Amino acid sequence: MKPVLQLALDYVDLKRAVKCAKAGVAGGVDWLEVGTPLIKSEGIQAVRELRGLFPHMTIIADMKIMDAGRIEVETAAKAGANLIDVLGAASDATIRECILAGKNYGARIVVDLIAVKDPVHRAKQIEDLGADYIAVHCSIDEQMEGKDPFDTLRRLAEAVSLPLGVAGGVNSETASRALEAGASIVIVGGAITKAVDPSEAAKNIKKAMDERISVSTSLFKRGSEAEVRSVLEQVSTANLSDALHRGGVLQGIRPLFQGIRMAGRAVTVRTYPGDWAKPVEAIDIAEKGDVIVVDAGGVGPAIWGELATHSARQRGVAGIVIDGAIRDTYDIARMKFPAFTRLIMPNAGEPKGFGEIGVPVTVGNRRVESGDWILGDDDGIVVLPKSMATEYANRSMDVLERENRIREEIKDGSTLSKVTELLRWEKK
Repeated sequence: MKPVLQLALDYVDLKRAVKCAKAGVAGGVDWLEVGTPLIKSEGIQAVRELRGLFPHMTIIADMKIMDAGRIEVETAAKAGANLIDVLGAASDATIRECILAGKNYGARIVVDLIAVKDPVHRAKQIEDLGADYIAVHCSIDEQMEGKDPFDTLRRLAEAVSLPLGVAGGVNSETASRALEAGASIVIVGGAITKAVDPSEAAKNIKKAMDERISVSTSLFKRGSEAEVRSVLEQVSTANLSDALHRGGVLQGIRPLFQGIRMAGRAVTVRTYPGDWAKPVEAIDIAEKGDVIVVDAGGVGPAIWGELATHSARQRGVAGIVIDGAIRDTYDIARMKFPAFTRLIMPNAGEPKGFGEIGVPVTVGNRRVESGDWILGDDDGIVVLPKSMATEYANRSMDVLERENRIREEIKDGSTLSKVTELLRWEKK
């Protein structure tokens, strides 16, 4: 079949979904998918609404059916869906019922292999059952871990003859790669729905598919462990804190000057109040791009100043975080060296050498370990534990992308409360 661009409308608000659908179609989208979040939020009425607005467009109802296949297919088909999704993890009985109901009501059945442990084996079974399409789907949560669907797609393309769809972080850089790997249907969500200009984003993806090229994008892609720093350098502490369920903040630790930015791995230091020996020694231990994080008990005297800053710059240290005191602030700010502290005072302590480097510390009422990621900007500091760095760096990028789209909708003449339908979603 001719390659198809399918737009997954994974919204929870029908008004926003419709607006994006119109932009996507203007940009060249071939099929419209009523995403699972939209169906759960708005019900099957979302399918009816899109069918009324786009009478000649192929509409997919991503029902993710797991049981009661006949009645769910009947419901979606009567509402106007041309294609209906059932989960590959469902029983053979449920999939058969979906297929039979689809034939009865003129709908085609897509079997989604999300979370199927042996997708090649299951795909062969699904082909034998008589499904119309198979979708290779890397879940959003798996994408946040740096995974993609392309290896599975290649293996399925060699194993079955059914047309294959692919979903899971596809963007203008990877759409042509999806086709080369064997997809007939390229399913795109966030790279269009979160774009500043969804119509332009759709055009770029369609161009990439038609010309089999990669169209560069800085957004809508997820990094691996090796790319955590690159991701963090693009997001804000507010983005990261939102991704961490409003967490990760080092309380009471403030930036030394405005326009400050810092991202790097923590080199932790525990020292006694006023003892600046271990913080200075940590400069020689830190690698380029690291952030020195000091637990000085939240009190003075100062354990960091201008000379330590010159040393840190010489070593390529990315910044300093002090739960204690700092001095020589004018000189440090003039050097534009990222520094965050609880206190400022002119008097320094003495280098006695008490404390440790590389041990867990408590800074801003939060535990920080060496190797954790530290992100700092004008709002303060957020710590990202190393054990979850890849996933939540990617989730912070997702937050950034969503806010980019909302900002544009506000600029179009709306307000934040109207765009997000705040009153509707208030807890009852």
